[in-house]
Amino acid sequence: MSVKIRLQRHGKKGKPFYWIVAADARAKRDGKYLEKLGTYNPNSNPAQIDLDVDGAVTWLQNGAQPTETAKRLLSYKGAMLKNHLVGGVRKGAITEEQAEEKFNAWVEEKANKVEAKKGNLSAAEEKAKAEALAAEKAVNEARIAAAQPEPEAGEETAEATEEAGADSEE
Repeated sequence: MSVKIRLQRHGKKGKPFYWIVAADARAKRDGKYLEKLGTYNPNSNPAQIDLDVDGAVTWLQNGAQPTETAKRLLSYKGAMLKNHLVGGVRKGAITEEQAEEKFNAWVEEKANKVEAKKGNLSAAEEKAKAEALAAEKAVNEARIAAAQPEPEAGEETAEATEEAGADSEE
């Protein structure tokens, strides 16, 4: 039996939500699966991925083949790296402690990158809101200025002559 790690679609039309599952390759896309490994929500920014890394590594060690998208998700969460490190431990190239240390360092670095991205996204969002507010204020001021009646040409000259006369008297 050939096992695939793939995505199983859930959610409503236009709002996809996926389960990451290990399933028989002959099963339907949304059909029977062997084990649910996690979830993937592409609707948020950044996308939310919850994954049982150890379960995914177990399936990879047993020969499960991930689909292209599933492979990207597994790589993003570190399951492919952990699988690689476990292979190195099995061959005797590194110890389990070294492998765990490398994996934890990678996870921390990845978490810092994700937090930085979230910070940049929120800063860009705040900047866009401020620009939109400034543009809206400018439009409102122009609308108010256009709505006020302009003084007649005769009234303007009368006021100007009164001011000129007041200046000459002083």
